[in-house]
Amino acid sequence: MSEPSLCQTRFTHGRAPEPCRARIWPEQCILTLGMKRILTAVVLIPLVLLVVFLGPRWLVTLSTAVLAVLAAWEFLSLAEVGGIRPPRIPVLIAIAALFAGNYQYPDLTAYLLGFLSLALLVYCAFGSSAERMLADASVSVFALVYTGFTLLALPALREQANGPSLVAFLFCVVWAGDIAALLVGRTLGRHKLAPRLSPNKTWEGAVASALGSLLVTGGLLWLTGYLAQFNSAKLSFPEQLWYWLVLAIAVNIAAQVGDLAESAFKRSVGVKDSGTLLPGHGGILDRIDALLLAAPVLWYAEVIHQRF
Repeated sequence: MSEPSLCQTRFTHGRAPEPCRARIWPEQCILTLGMKRILTAVVLIPLVLLVVFLGPRWLVTLSTAVLAVLAAWEFLSLAEVGGIRPPRIPVLIAIAALFAGNYQYPDLTAYLLGFLSLALLVYCAFGSSAERMLADASVSVFALVYTGFTLLALPALREQANGPSLVAFLFCVVWAGDIAALLVGRTLGRHKLAPRLSPNKTWEGAVASALGSLLVTGGLLWLTGYLAQFNSAKLSFPEQLWYWLVLAIAVNIAAQVGDLAESAFKRSVGVKDSGTLLPGHGGILDRIDALLLAAPVLWYAEVIHQRF
Protein backbone atom coordinates (compact mmCIF):
# COMPACT_ATOMS: atom_id res chain seq x y z
CA MET A 1 0.00 0.00 0.00
CA SER A 2 1.34 3.43 -0.86
CA GLU A 3 2.17 6.01 1.83
CA PRO A 4 -0.82 8.06 2.99
CA SER A 5 -1.16 11.58 1.68
CA LEU A 6 -1.32 14.67 3.93
CA CYS A 7 -5.09 14.53 3.90
CA GLN A 8 -4.84 11.03 5.38
CA THR A 9 -2.52 12.09 8.24
CA ARG A 10 -3.76 12.33 11.82
CA PHE A 11 -2.18 14.84 14.26
CA THR A 12 -2.00 14.02 17.99
CA HIS A 13 -1.22 16.32 20.93
CA GLY A 14 2.49 16.55 21.60
CA ARG A 15 3.43 13.81 19.22
CA ALA A 16 4.55 13.62 15.63
CA PRO A 17 1.85 13.17 13.09
CA GLU A 18 1.00 9.60 12.33
CA PRO A 19 -0.79 8.24 9.36
CA CYS A 20 -4.32 7.01 9.64
CA ARG A 21 -5.85 4.41 7.45
CA ALA A 22 -8.24 5.77 4.87
CA ARG A 23 -11.64 4.23 4.98
CA ILE A 24 -12.45 2.52 1.76
CA TRP A 25 -16.16 2.55 1.16
CA PRO A 26 -17.52 -0.08 -1.20
CA GLU A 27 -18.79 1.33 -4.45
CA GLN A 28 -22.52 0.98 -4.71
CA CYS A 29 -24.17 0.81 -8.11
CA ILE A 30 -27.82 1.72 -7.79
CA LEU A 31 -28.65 0.82 -11.39
CA THR A 32 -27.47 -2.39 -12.98
CA LEU A 33 -26.43 -2.50 -16.62
CA GLY A 34 -29.72 -4.15 -17.55
CA MET A 35 -31.73 -1.49 -15.71
CA LYS A 36 -29.81 1.26 -17.48
CA ARG A 37 -30.55 -0.33 -20.85
CA ILE A 38 -34.25 -0.59 -20.02
CA LEU A 39 -34.53 2.98 -18.73
CA THR A 40 -32.70 4.36 -21.74
CA ALA A 41 -35.01 2.44 -24.08
CA VAL A 42 -38.13 3.55 -22.15
CA VAL A 43 -37.12 7.19 -22.62
CA LEU A 44 -35.87 7.07 -26.21
CA ILE A 45 -38.35 4.75 -27.96
CA PRO A 46 -41.46 6.91 -27.31
CA LEU A 47 -39.54 10.02 -28.38
CA VAL A 48 -38.43 8.34 -31.61
CA LEU A 49 -41.94 7.13 -32.46
CA LEU A 50 -43.39 10.55 -31.60
CA VAL A 51 -41.06 12.23 -34.09
CA VAL A 52 -41.73 9.54 -36.71
CA PHE A 53 -45.52 9.88 -36.60
CA LEU A 54 -46.06 13.52 -35.64
CA GLY A 55 -42.85 15.38 -36.41
CA PRO A 56 -42.65 17.73 -39.40
CA ARG A 57 -40.23 16.94 -42.22
CA TRP A 58 -37.60 19.40 -41.01
CA LEU A 59 -37.58 17.85 -37.53
CA VAL A 60 -37.18 14.32 -38.90
CA THR A 61 -34.28 15.47 -41.10
CA LEU A 62 -32.65 17.46 -38.31
CA SER A 63 -32.95 14.61 -35.79
CA THR A 64 -31.45 12.15 -38.26
CA ALA A 65 -28.64 14.58 -39.12
CA VAL A 66 -27.73 14.98 -35.44
CA LEU A 67 -27.73 11.19 -35.09
CA ALA A 68 -25.44 10.88 -38.11
CA VAL A 69 -23.03 13.53 -36.83
CA LEU A 70 -22.78 11.87 -33.41
CA ALA A 71 -22.23 8.46 -35.00
CA ALA A 72 -19.56 9.93 -37.28
CA TRP A 73 -17.79 11.48 -34.29
CA GLU A 74 -17.60 8.08 -32.62
CA PHE A 75 -16.49 6.37 -35.82
CA LEU A 76 -13.70 8.90 -36.29
CA SER A 77 -12.70 8.30 -32.66
CA LEU A 78 -12.36 4.59 -33.45
CA ALA A 79 -10.18 5.48 -36.40
CA GLU A 80 -7.96 7.61 -34.16
CA VAL A 81 -7.53 4.70 -31.76
CA GLY A 82 -6.25 2.79 -34.78
CA GLY A 83 -3.63 5.47 -35.47
CA ILE A 84 -5.47 7.35 -38.24
CA ARG A 85 -6.07 11.11 -37.93
CA PRO A 86 -8.99 12.03 -40.20
CA PRO A 87 -10.11 15.68 -40.11
CA ARG A 88 -13.07 15.57 -37.74
CA ILE A 89 -14.64 18.98 -38.29
CA PRO A 90 -14.58 18.90 -42.12
CA VAL A 91 -16.17 15.42 -42.07
CA LEU A 92 -18.91 16.53 -39.69
CA ILE A 93 -19.55 19.65 -41.78
CA ALA A 94 -19.79 17.49 -44.90
CA ILE A 95 -22.38 15.23 -43.25
CA ALA A 96 -24.43 18.23 -42.11
CA ALA A 97 -24.21 19.71 -45.62
CA LEU A 98 -25.35 16.40 -47.11
CA PHE A 99 -28.52 16.42 -45.00
CA ALA A 100 -29.16 20.11 -45.63
CA GLY A 101 -28.77 19.64 -49.38
CA ASN A 102 -30.96 16.54 -49.36
CA TYR A 103 -33.66 18.46 -47.47
CA GLN A 104 -33.65 21.35 -49.94
CA TYR A 105 -32.81 19.51 -53.18
CA PRO A 106 -33.50 15.77 -52.75
CA ASP A 107 -33.08 15.09 -56.48
CA LEU A 108 -29.48 16.33 -56.35
CA THR A 109 -28.33 14.12 -53.47
CA ALA A 110 -26.09 11.90 -55.61
CA TYR A 111 -24.32 14.93 -57.09
CA LEU A 112 -23.89 16.47 -53.64
CA LEU A 113 -22.44 13.25 -52.25
CA GLY A 114 -19.88 13.14 -55.06
CA PHE A 115 -18.93 16.78 -54.57
CA LEU A 116 -18.50 16.41 -50.81
CA SER A 117 -16.43 13.25 -51.25
CA LEU A 118 -14.08 15.04 -53.63
CA ALA A 119 -13.90 18.02 -51.29
CA LEU A 120 -12.79 15.77 -48.42
CA LEU A 121 -10.25 14.13 -50.70
CA VAL A 122 -8.76 17.51 -51.64
CA TYR A 123 -8.76 18.65 -48.02
CA CYS A 124 -6.84 15.55 -46.92
CA ALA A 125 -4.44 15.88 -49.85
CA PHE A 126 -3.33 19.31 -48.65
CA GLY A 127 -4.06 18.99 -44.93
CA SER A 128 -2.57 15.61 -44.09
CA SER A 129 1.04 14.51 -44.22
CA ALA A 130 2.17 12.37 -47.13
CA GLU A 131 2.38 9.32 -44.89
CA ARG A 132 -1.20 9.75 -43.60
CA MET A 133 -2.97 11.11 -46.65
CA LEU A 134 -4.28 7.80 -48.02
CA ALA A 135 -5.62 6.57 -44.67
CA ASP A 136 -7.09 9.96 -43.69
CA ALA A 137 -8.85 10.46 -47.01
CA SER A 138 -10.21 6.90 -47.09
CA VAL A 139 -11.63 7.09 -43.56
CA SER A 140 -13.08 10.57 -44.16
CA VAL A 141 -14.96 9.64 -47.32
CA PHE A 142 -16.06 6.33 -45.83
CA ALA A 143 -17.41 8.10 -42.72
CA LEU A 144 -19.45 10.38 -44.97
CA VAL A 145 -21.02 7.37 -46.69
CA TYR A 146 -21.20 5.02 -43.70
CA THR A 147 -22.84 7.36 -41.19
CA GLY A 148 -24.24 10.08 -43.45
CA PHE A 149 -25.47 8.75 -46.77
CA THR A 150 -26.92 5.56 -45.25
CA LEU A 151 -29.08 7.48 -42.76
CA LEU A 152 -30.53 9.66 -45.52
CA ALA A 153 -32.81 6.66 -46.08
CA LEU A 154 -34.75 7.54 -42.91
CA PRO A 155 -36.13 10.94 -44.02
CA ALA A 156 -36.54 9.52 -47.54
CA LEU A 157 -38.67 6.65 -46.22
CA ARG A 158 -40.62 9.06 -44.01
CA GLU A 159 -41.68 11.05 -47.10
CA GLN A 160 -43.35 8.06 -48.78
CA ALA A 161 -47.14 7.76 -48.91
CA ASN A 162 -47.10 5.45 -45.89
CA GLY A 163 -43.81 6.87 -44.64
CA PRO A 164 -44.39 6.81 -40.85
CA SER A 165 -45.52 3.19 -41.11
CA LEU A 166 -42.41 2.25 -43.11
CA VAL A 167 -40.07 3.84 -40.57
CA ALA A 168 -41.98 2.22 -37.69
CA PHE A 169 -41.72 -1.12 -39.52
CA LEU A 170 -37.97 -0.63 -39.89
CA PHE A 171 -37.42 0.22 -36.23
CA CYS A 172 -39.66 -2.57 -34.92
CA VAL A 173 -38.05 -5.21 -37.13
CA VAL A 174 -34.55 -4.16 -36.05
CA TRP A 175 -35.43 -3.79 -32.36
CA ALA A 176 -37.32 -7.09 -32.18
CA GLY A 177 -34.51 -8.93 -33.93
CA ASP A 178 -31.92 -7.42 -31.60
CA ILE A 179 -33.88 -8.34 -28.46
CA ALA A 180 -34.58 -11.91 -29.65
CA ALA A 181 -30.94 -12.46 -30.58
CA LEU A 182 -29.78 -11.16 -27.20
CA LEU A 183 -32.17 -13.34 -25.17
CA VAL A 184 -31.75 -16.57 -27.13
CA GLY A 185 -28.06 -16.10 -27.83
CA ARG A 186 -27.22 -15.72 -24.15
CA THR A 187 -29.32 -18.66 -22.99
CA LEU A 188 -29.20 -21.18 -25.84
CA GLY A 189 -26.36 -20.00 -28.07
CA ARG A 190 -23.76 -22.69 -28.71
CA HIS A 191 -22.55 -22.35 -32.31
CA LYS A 192 -20.51 -19.23 -33.09
CA LEU A 193 -21.74 -17.13 -35.99
CA ALA A 194 -18.61 -15.10 -36.77
CA PRO A 195 -16.04 -15.59 -33.97
CA ARG A 196 -13.41 -13.42 -35.66
CA LEU A 197 -15.79 -10.46 -35.83
CA SER A 198 -17.98 -10.88 -32.75
CA PRO A 199 -17.28 -13.85 -30.46
CA ASN A 200 -20.59 -13.54 -28.57
CA LYS A 201 -22.90 -13.87 -31.58
CA THR A 202 -24.27 -17.32 -32.34
CA TRP A 203 -26.29 -19.02 -35.07
CA GLU A 204 -29.03 -19.67 -32.54
CA GLY A 205 -29.23 -15.95 -31.82
CA ALA A 206 -29.24 -15.13 -35.54
CA VAL A 207 -32.16 -17.49 -36.21
CA ALA A 208 -34.03 -16.12 -33.20
CA SER A 209 -33.42 -12.61 -34.50
CA ALA A 210 -35.06 -13.48 -37.83
CA LEU A 211 -38.00 -15.12 -36.08
CA GLY A 212 -38.40 -12.10 -33.81
CA SER A 213 -38.55 -9.81 -36.84
CA LEU A 214 -41.20 -12.03 -38.44
CA LEU A 215 -43.27 -12.08 -35.26
CA VAL A 216 -43.22 -8.31 -34.84
CA THR A 217 -44.14 -7.90 -38.51
CA GLY A 218 -47.17 -10.11 -38.00
CA GLY A 219 -48.04 -8.07 -34.92
CA LEU A 220 -47.81 -4.79 -36.83
CA LEU A 221 -50.07 -6.09 -39.59
CA TRP A 222 -52.59 -7.34 -37.02
CA LEU A 223 -52.47 -3.96 -35.26
CA THR A 224 -53.09 -2.22 -38.58
CA GLY A 225 -56.24 -4.29 -39.15
CA TYR A 226 -57.39 -3.64 -35.60
CA LEU A 227 -56.91 0.11 -35.86
CA ALA A 228 -58.76 0.14 -39.19
CA GLN A 229 -61.96 -0.52 -37.23
CA PHE A 230 -61.61 2.95 -35.74
CA ASN A 231 -60.80 4.63 -39.08
CA SER A 232 -57.21 5.14 -37.99
CA ALA A 233 -54.66 5.70 -40.74
CA LYS A 234 -51.65 5.93 -38.43
CA LEU A 235 -50.42 2.51 -39.60
CA SER A 236 -50.67 1.53 -43.24
CA PHE A 237 -49.21 -1.58 -44.90
CA PRO A 238 -51.04 -1.88 -48.22
CA GLU A 239 -49.18 -4.86 -49.70
CA GLN A 240 -49.92 -8.51 -49.06
CA LEU A 241 -48.62 -10.37 -46.02
CA TRP A 242 -45.91 -12.29 -47.90
CA TYR A 243 -44.35 -9.04 -49.14
CA TRP A 244 -43.83 -7.69 -45.63
CA LEU A 245 -42.56 -11.02 -44.33
CA VAL A 246 -39.96 -11.20 -47.11
CA LEU A 247 -39.05 -7.58 -46.47
CA ALA A 248 -38.69 -8.29 -42.74
CA ILE A 249 -36.18 -11.07 -43.46
CA ALA A 250 -34.20 -8.84 -45.85
CA VAL A 251 -34.12 -5.99 -43.33
CA ASN A 252 -33.19 -8.38 -40.51
CA ILE A 253 -30.27 -9.87 -42.44
CA ALA A 254 -29.02 -6.38 -43.30
CA ALA A 255 -29.32 -5.37 -39.65
CA GLN A 256 -27.31 -8.37 -38.48
CA VAL A 257 -24.62 -7.71 -41.09
CA GLY A 258 -24.50 -4.06 -40.00
CA ASP A 259 -24.06 -5.14 -36.40
CA LEU A 260 -21.24 -7.49 -37.33
CA ALA A 261 -19.53 -4.82 -39.43
CA GLU A 262 -19.46 -2.35 -36.55
CA SER A 263 -18.21 -5.09 -34.23
CA ALA A 264 -15.39 -5.72 -36.69
CA PHE A 265 -14.45 -2.03 -36.66
CA LYS A 266 -14.27 -2.00 -32.86
CA ARG A 267 -12.42 -5.31 -32.71
CA SER A 268 -9.82 -4.08 -35.20
CA VAL A 269 -8.79 -1.32 -32.78
CA GLY A 270 -9.40 -3.23 -29.55
CA VAL A 271 -12.38 -1.20 -28.31
CA LYS A 272 -15.48 -2.65 -26.60
CA ASP A 273 -17.92 0.26 -27.11
CA SER A 274 -17.89 3.11 -29.60
CA GLY A 275 -18.81 5.59 -26.86
CA THR A 276 -20.58 6.15 -23.54
CA LEU A 277 -23.35 8.55 -24.51
CA LEU A 278 -26.23 6.12 -23.90
CA PRO A 279 -26.25 4.56 -20.39
CA GLY A 280 -26.19 0.79 -20.61
CA HIS A 281 -25.98 0.82 -24.40
CA GLY A 282 -22.55 2.27 -25.14
CA GLY A 283 -22.35 4.86 -27.87
CA ILE A 284 -24.67 6.10 -30.58
CA LEU A 285 -22.87 3.97 -33.16
CA ASP A 286 -23.43 0.88 -31.01
CA ARG A 287 -27.20 1.50 -31.11
CA ILE A 288 -27.63 2.38 -34.77
CA ASP A 289 -25.08 0.06 -36.38
CA ALA A 290 -27.88 -2.21 -37.59
CA LEU A 291 -29.85 0.72 -39.03
CA LEU A 292 -26.88 1.84 -41.09
CA LEU A 293 -27.44 -1.10 -43.43
CA ALA A 294 -31.08 -1.94 -42.70
CA ALA A 295 -32.43 1.51 -43.59
CA PRO A 296 -30.83 1.64 -47.08
CA VAL A 297 -31.95 -1.95 -47.77
CA LEU A 298 -35.57 -1.05 -46.97
CA TRP A 299 -35.33 2.11 -49.05
CA TYR A 300 -33.88 0.32 -52.09
CA ALA A 301 -36.44 -2.49 -51.73
CA GLU A 302 -39.25 0.07 -51.80
CA VAL A 303 -37.74 1.84 -54.83
CA ILE A 304 -37.39 -1.46 -56.73
CA HIS A 305 -40.93 -2.48 -55.77
CA GLN A 306 -42.36 0.82 -56.99
CA ARG A 307 -40.48 0.60 -60.29
CA PHE A 308 -41.45 -3.02 -61.03
